[in-house]
Amino acid sequence: MDAAEPKPSLESAALRIVNSYMGWSAGAGLIPLPGIDLAAISGVQLKMVHALSKLYGLPFSRDAAKSVIGALVGGGSTYILAAPVGSIVKAVPVVGLIAGALTQPALAAATTYALGKVFIQHFETGGNLLNFNADDLRRYYSEQLAVAQKTGPGAAKAD
Repeated sequence: MDAAEPKPSLESAALRIVNSYMGWSAGAGLIPLPGIDLAAISGVQLKMVHALSKLYGLPFSRDAAKSVIGALVGGGSTYILAAPVGSIVKAVPVVGLIAGALTQPALAAATTYALGKVFIQHFETGGNLLNFNADDLRRYYSEQLAVAQKTGPGAAKAD
């Protein structure tokens, strides 16, 4: 490839990664133990960012990724309220497990999709984990979260 030619987009491969991790995230949301499910979902999302960083040939820092994910997800008031409630609801015998099993996987997949889309956009435009500005990308995260909530499990496949 000539140096003057633009670098080919890795977006389609990145979307396949996001789609895969959405499934893992939804599965983690099924864990019936309050709090453990949230830790598992966070771990899946961290692994997704690592996979995307690797795809784009960018250095990965676990601490930087955790910080960025926390800043984005923590800024999304819907998630910050719904995720712990969805997790805690699982502690209510029978009804709580059913309610948690219906809500937590969908919320986990939606937030994973939105995070993935934000990282793809950032990496596609030459960004990395060290120059990530969560304030600048929070609106895009919220938009992508809304898309995922409307589209459901096929959000990444629809792109």
